Formats: sequence, structure tokens, C-alpha cells
Amino acid sequence: MAVVRTFNRTNANSSLYPTEVDAEWTIIASDTSKLLQISTFGSDDRASRRKVSQAIQFDREMAQLLKAAIESTFPGI
Repeated sequence: MAVVRTFNRTNANSSLYPTEVDAEWTIIASDTSKLLQISTFGSDDRASRRKVSQAIQFDREMAQLLKAAIESTFPGI
């Protein structure tokens, strides 16, 4: 679980993952900053109870890069 400090495109080989998970997002706010947090939960096959598996937080600058990546991947949304 961490705050994203860089967000760069890569051409690394990857494939579609067969496992699906649930995700949630929330706003983490303080008097001086605001973060978007995306949390994922373990798969249905996980032995333990439902809990956050991973969480990443984006500040405004990194969220702008995330938005650009989404718009590049899915034009028109």
C-alpha cells in the first residue's frame, strides 16, 4: 500500500489475468491534501476473510497521468 510517485507507460509483455477481484475507491482528505485511493480485495478463492489486498493512492498530479492513460486506452470515454 503506497502513494504513487511516478506513473509511466511501459511496453513490457503482459497478458490478461484469469482471476477477477472487487475494487473500491475512496477520497483521503486532510487540511492540506487530497488523494484518490483504489483498493482491491482478494479473489473469491482466497482462504481468508475479505480484506484489502492492495491499495494505491494518487495525488492530483498522478491522477492526471492516470486519467490520460485511461483516455488513451479507451478513447471517447
